[in-house]
Amino acid sequence: MLAPSQLVSYILPGVILTIELTVLGNLLAAGIAFTVGFARLSKSTWLRLSARIFTEFFRGTSMYVQLFWAYFVLPLFGLALTPFQAAVLVLGLNSGAYASEIVRGAMLALPREQLEACIALNLSRWQRLRRVLLPQALLLMIPPFSNSFVELLKSTSIVSLISLSDMTFRAQTMRTQTGNTAIPFLTILILYFALALFISKVMRALERRLTPKAA
Repeated sequence: MLAPSQLVSYILPGVILTIELTVLGNLLAAGIAFTVGFARLSKSTWLRLSARIFTEFFRGTSMYVQLFWAYFVLPLFGLALTPFQAAVLVLGLNSGAYASEIVRGAMLALPREQLEACIALNLSRWQRLRRVLLPQALLLMIPPFSNSFVELLKSTSIVSLISLSDMTFRAQTMRTQTGNTAIPFLTILILYFALALFISKVMRALERRLTPKAA
């Protein structure tokens, strides 16, 4: 029987690593999502095409293969990454490719009249985006972004493939060493659920804050 103190002391470093990967991966994913999403809306054919190829590539290939490429193949071309760097990069790129469609879809979902009103008011393109269009689009983006962030959290379990000791890796190691399967995996099941619930609550709080108050 595993002692609670032994379980906590062994799993905790994996929890911290999982949180770090989730935070940094989602920050990178968000940056990529807005960059690629707006590129898909650009008037430049080459920019739209490049963004679409990027999106389809990362959505159409396995994250496992992407992770192996980042860690094992890129060094052959002179770009050596640590396991942590490779994991954050792949998690961010993969999730960002999916999330870029959230950004594009939210911008396209805005009523045409909003853009026409901005033009009538003689607002510059940046003023239209910052003052009128983006605040409305963000409200449409938050629910699917919440799902995307949670999906990235769950995807961190693949990093054990490149020797990172996340929660799943540590639970598996403890199972191998002690022969106890139920307790380690029940523990990380609860931890994943708690972290996902925290992300959802933060995103709902952000949504409430951005929602215009009724007069």
